[in-house]
Amino acid sequence: MPSKKNLKIKDVKISCSNCSLAELCLPHGMDAADLEALDSIIKHQPPLHAGQHLYRAGDEGLSLFAVRAGCLKSYCTSRDGEEQVLGFTLPGELVGLDGLSSGHYVSNSLALETASICALPFLQLEELCRTLPSLYRQVMRVVGKEVTSDHEMLMLLGKRSAEERLATFLVSLSGRYRARGLSATEFNLPMSRQDIGNYLGLAIETVSRLFAHLQENGILIVNRRQVVLLDLDHLKQLVDSCTLGRSASAS
Repeated sequence: MPSKKNLKIKDVKISCSNCSLAELCLPHGMDAADLEALDSIIKHQPPLHAGQHLYRAGDEGLSLFAVRAGCLKSYCTSRDGEEQVLGFTLPGELVGLDGLSSGHYVSNSLALETASICALPFLQLEELCRTLPSLYRQVMRVVGKEVTSDHEMLMLLGKRSAEERLATFLVSLSGRYRARGLSATEFNLPMSRQDIGNYLGLAIETVSRLFAHLQENGILIVNRRQVVLLDLDHLKQLVDSCTLGRSASAS
């Protein structure tokens, strides 16, 4: 066994069993034997740097990807070149499910910062799902989360005010960072104001104005891309009041 002095990074095998994000990703709830089988098909990608694509629309859909570090932006481009942001993928989350529908990715996935990626080839993943019920359940969980996210996004764009949209976005990010053992009230936004506005269906000027308004009212502090949520409960109330309003109108 190599000594600590001689041990190099390349000698340390990155696997699902020693990944700090295992409980957020496909390995959640899997036993040691199943984890070993999953590890056997994972391909570790070279690091992606900011501005590099993991895949582009039209590329052959060969793999599902798990993000270990960094942040990715998913987006589509219309025929006239207009971009529509579909979402942001954080560590412990998966991207590339759209490659399953037609055998080609229908969206683009772009690194917003240096990212570490694990690739799970679809064919091998499908074979494993046939023999590992725990993995199959996890894949179905991921698909279910994608469907739920799409529904929530439709409600967000159709029923909420500009302030409620931004509040929902910040509360969502807060919860996702908390789940990763990070601060729920102080974090960097890897995405630009323009990306946030595009995702929420708001003009960049509106996003900037809303951040300024929330800061003036002591709800948060924003310094470029660093955000400190001083009153997370207030943001949650904005989100909850909208949810309650929908429930009341539906009854």
